[in-house]
Amino acid sequence: MLSFATLTLRLGSTGCRGGRRNLAIVVSGNKTSQLVREKLKEDLDKMRGQFPGFRPGLVVLQVGDREDSNLYISMKLKAAAEIGINANHVRLPKTATEDEVLRRIEEVNENLEVHGLIVQLPLDSINPMDTEKVTNAVAPEKDVDGLTSINAGKLSRGDLGDCFIPCTPKGCMKLISQTGMSVAGKNAVVIGRSKIVGAPMHDLLLWSHATVTTCHSKTTDLAAQVGRADILVVGAGKAEMVKGEWLKEGAVVIDCGINHIPDDSKANGMRVVGDVHYPSAKEKAGFITPVPGGVGPMTVAMLMENTVQSAKRFLKTYQPGKWNISYTKLKPQKPQPSDTAIAHSFTPKTIGRLAREVGLFSEEVEPYGTTRAKVRLEALNRLKTQPDGKYLVVTGITPTPLGEGTTTTTLGLAQALGAHLHVNSFACVRQPSRGSNFGVKGGAVGGGYSQVIPMEEVSLHLSSDTQAVMAASSLVVDTINARVLSESTQSDKALFDWLVPLRDGHRKFSLSQLNRLKRLGIEKPETLKPEEIYRFIRLDIDPETKTLSGSVASEMMAVLALSTSLGDMTRRLARMVVAYSRKGKPVTTEDLGISGVLATLMRDAVKPSLMQTMEGTPVFVHTCPLSDIAQGNSSILADQIALKLVGPEGFVVTEAEGGAELGMEKFFDIKCRSSGLHPDVVVMVASVPALKMHGGGPAVTAGSAMPKEYSAENLTLLENGCNHLKRQLENARAFGLPVVVAINTFSTDTDAELGLVCEQAKLAGALEAVPCSHWAEGGAGAVALGQAVQRAAETPHQMNFLYDLEGLGNLPICMSKTHLSLSHDPERKGVPTGFTLPIRDIHANLGAGFLYTLVGTTSVPPQSPAFSCFHDNDFSTESK
Repeated sequence: MLSFATLTLRLGSTGCRGGRRNLAIVVSGNKTSQLVREKLKEDLDKMRGQFPGFRPGLVVLQVGDREDSNLYISMKLKAAAEIGINANHVRLPKTATEDEVLRRIEEVNENLEVHGLIVQLPLDSINPMDTEKVTNAVAPEKDVDGLTSINAGKLSRGDLGDCFIPCTPKGCMKLISQTGMSVAGKNAVVIGRSKIVGAPMHDLLLWSHATVTTCHSKTTDLAAQVGRADILVVGAGKAEMVKGEWLKEGAVVIDCGINHIPDDSKANGMRVVGDVHYPSAKEKAGFITPVPGGVGPMTVAMLMENTVQSAKRFLKTYQPGKWNISYTKLKPQKPQPSDTAIAHSFTPKTIGRLAREVGLFSEEVEPYGTTRAKVRLEALNRLKTQPDGKYLVVTGITPTPLGEGTTTTTLGLAQALGAHLHVNSFACVRQPSRGSNFGVKGGAVGGGYSQVIPMEEVSLHLSSDTQAVMAASSLVVDTINARVLSESTQSDKALFDWLVPLRDGHRKFSLSQLNRLKRLGIEKPETLKPEEIYRFIRLDIDPETKTLSGSVASEMMAVLALSTSLGDMTRRLARMVVAYSRKGKPVTTEDLGISGVLATLMRDAVKPSLMQTMEGTPVFVHTCPLSDIAQGNSSILADQIALKLVGPEGFVVTEAEGGAELGMEKFFDIKCRSSGLHPDVVVMVASVPALKMHGGGPAVTAGSAMPKEYSAENLTLLENGCNHLKRQLENARAFGLPVVVAINTFSTDTDAELGLVCEQAKLAGALEAVPCSHWAEGGAGAVALGQAVQRAAETPHQMNFLYDLEGLGNLPICMSKTHLSLSHDPERKGVPTGFTLPIRDIHANLGAGFLYTLVGTTSVPPQSPAFSCFHDNDFSTESK
């Protein structure tokens, strides 16, 4: 306990001479506050010993530039610096609006490095301000002033251990305790009923078991009320209103007032006094606080104490690098319902809550309804100094209609790592391809108890990225058609006037037009010669050479997926070759003058969409380039943001569509070259039925029943199929990373079959092979897989590319081939040999940044299915 002897100063004699009583003992706020600060320094030293580098954070938010506010703030900042609190002063101008103030408060509320937020009152703005609304916007857990309604309500009902007590009343109680007087059973009088001092002071005394009377401007016979007080706390704001003769003999007097009265003896002509007439009060009181030097220093000290207390509360639940996230507990049903029924049985968290849980600020999130949101790229900039997490890529054997489940495994693994192994985990998957016409794959992402929810939202428009890509592609096509028509019907002068209109006697070239002139070697646009005008305006496009359609399956989607920023996307769009002239010269979007417009159309599409799995782990669903004609991976930006959010001990699980020879190879040689990111582990997904098909089993069409050859144990057929697994493992291991095989189990699998696949996988070089039941059990069914990838991530590894960049523009190669076979023939399963890969043509996607070769009968864009899934869909007005 603080030493009372060091905190008080006796005024006058220690005895009674000539009938004169001892003067009141002065309770020094200066000395008490100094001891409080020294104790806080010791507490912070202990914190730093347990959490190296940790410092409590405090923000003082001020509106305007009042001189008195500046003085108070400087005192708070000085005290914070002395103790070791990281304090920052945020000053908004007098022109700030209420919305601007509320937004700034929200930013501080969400900043985990700030534990206390003070809104300096009054709010000195020329605009209307609702002070109550502003103070209540402060998060209660950071309200170290104790002014929010929530903290006030807890104090009023006696929840003193679960709230912040306003600093001045808290300081008053500390000073009362230094007198040695027990509050319990005493008569206490509080003069003043403000929310800052009077009202909370009443509550504190009451819950300390005093009998409390609150007096105010309407109280009659105030002197009589004061005369009954063993403890008197005055915060009326009226200079020297309480006279010494009013006091009860020996009372404890706490003077909270700060008033200025004229005094010619002072340099500034003013003297600071309290609400109590000090000269007469000291004659009768037992203890009294001076003004200045009493309550004032204690208010600042208690503010520091509350800030440290807030930091301590934060550290009780804080685990460095760990999210404070809630997960949904699954209760799998037997027999298992349909994917739709399962998805509808869960209520997802609100997207705002999920965003906060994973460390996103509200201004970084753009909600689309309550369960999905766009994440702004500013988040990546804020987190740029944060170390990346572990990076996993999930690939698979060559797909079959029997299902391998790479997406389901991606989501199940993320659920296992997060909800069951309690590490930060983020899944990054592609948006369902061609959702606008219900492609043959269908719409859902994942299946069983490893899905992205809500199913309908992720299956349909999501956040309209595909619509933006289709609109941009259609704009290119329409612009080419319009340009061809204009060039065929207009003279050079008319066309030039149309492209670069004359305004006020001057022509102003757009940036894209200036760039075109530069590429043509024309340096003086203001003095163009006729032949230069002709070269500038005549693109002479061959309409048959258009490289885009209005489909989402275009280079535009590949550009979106490979962009690393909005600026990068804009530059890539400008480089896109969208047609050729009749002389074979490439025509870019910048030549057409629309690259900036395309970027405008896709400015929101570049932001990843945040959703969640069934167990409440976060998922980015973003972009859908196909693996047969493009790179087949989700976006770079989704991976980059996720890697920063999970932190160095977390995991990001991303998917490479198609077999390892296709989507995974492009993931490494195209996507990783663009992103600069290097994965830590490859997860290879296989299933017993699919391996049996690769071993020579009968053909199966999508949606048909599984033949008995795949549901009955057949080790010979399965062992033959494992040759395909071995070849894909060779493909994966060629990149220098550890590979873990995930066997997506079916109810028909036998222990002997699963054992055989595990044995063959390890013989082929897999670090581990693990049967998984995440489709039936969610994350619980992939815990062993999660543990395996954790071990794999710790093994020494060094990623390498398959080839150096040598060729046109030093671009990587994208093999546009069927995803249904290692060869160019989709009917050839297993490990085809003795074939020559027919390269039909080669093109350059300069915007996306790769060469693509057309192999066999692959078409760009791909053909629509003969029987689209929309035939099996309908809308119910009674559905959710």
